[in-house]
Amino acid sequence: MADEKKDTGQKGQSRKPTAKKPASSRARKQAAKSGGGTRKSAGKPKETATRGKGAAEATSKTADAKASKESTAEKPAAKKPAARKPPANKDEGAGKAAAKPKAAPKRKPKEPGERPVVNARARFVRVAPRKARLVADQVRGLPLEDALPLLRFSTRGAARDIRKLLESAAANAEANHDLVADDLLIKDIHVDEGPTLRRYRPRALGRATRINKRTSHIAVALTPEA
Repeated sequence: MADEKKDTGQKGQSRKPTAKKPASSRARKQAAKSGGGTRKSAGKPKETATRGKGAAEATSKTADAKASKESTAEKPAAKKPAARKPPANKDEGAGKAAAKPKAAPKRKPKEPGERPVVNARARFVRVAPRKARLVADQVRGLPLEDALPLLRFSTRGAARDIRKLLESAAANAEANHDLVADDLLIKDIHVDEGPTLRRYRPRALGRATRINKRTSHIAVALTPEA
């Protein structure tokens, strides 16, 4: 029983409130250190103050930018030269271009002593150049009135082609140069060799001989008589 009382007594003592002891010097030092930490933390408002200054500067810059924009907006914009408007329809532009007549090419004035020359050509005539030259030599330098009857009654085969060529040249002179056919003179007539057609003829012992069918180009120049 005595042991139980002792235990209860100890328990009662533990339940009694203990008096607070005065703070020692070590505790004071620790409190001072903790107070220093609080003082260091008290420096944070400085950062907020600097941030406030930066915001004020930013607002001032934006205000200056707005003021500059307003000043530029107030200035009158430079007038650009007006661009030329194209025609409403392409047909209108084409019609204007077509309305302007083109100037005819200027011809060189002929000298008073110069006589016009009328040319005519016949190509690939089925006549040998050698045979045609015999007729051309007869007619060269003659008046047209004398050359045409001579060719009409000639027995050579090339005379017919040369006569047709002279009549064509006389028609060109009357239609294009306002000349009279009876007053014309054969100034020049020449015959050139054209391509040759090659044909073959069978001969004895199975041979074949070549036949040359020659062509010629005939050119004529007529001028009025002096």
